[in-house]
Amino acid sequence: MSAEQFLLLATGVHLGFQAVVTIVVYPGLVNLAPDDWERGHAAHTHRMIIVVTPVYAALAIALGWALAKVSCSPALIVTTGAVLMVGVTTALVAAPIHSRLSAGGPTQKLIRNLRRADTLRLIGAALACGAALFV
Repeated sequence: MSAEQFLLLATGVHLGFQAVVTIVVYPGLVNLAPDDWERGHAAHTHRMIIVVTPVYAALAIALGWALAKVSCSPALIVTTGAVLMVGVTTALVAAPIHSRLSAGGPTQKLIRNLRRADTLRLIGAALACGAALFV
């Protein structure tokens, strides 16, 4: 498998993962009954770590390999920027919101901000995968 193929595979897997989170996982999470929130969010966090870690690791490895082996092109620049946007949004926005949700429970503001960050990550995942087609 070439660096280009692995980048496309990793961005495709990430897009599929992110779409499931946006369309299925988060709607179920935000619809938890208040009495179920603490247990439900803790279970969500535990399950997501198991899935997020290999998906993001593969994405990072694929991008690093592509940057090391593939000639620079507009498609590679867009893919790189989109992957970085997703990673930064996850690390600096979504993860801290989840920490606040764990500590104090859901508020409309936290849920709204989490959904916005999630939408940004879905857009970034789609952009990365689309651009990776042309790397």
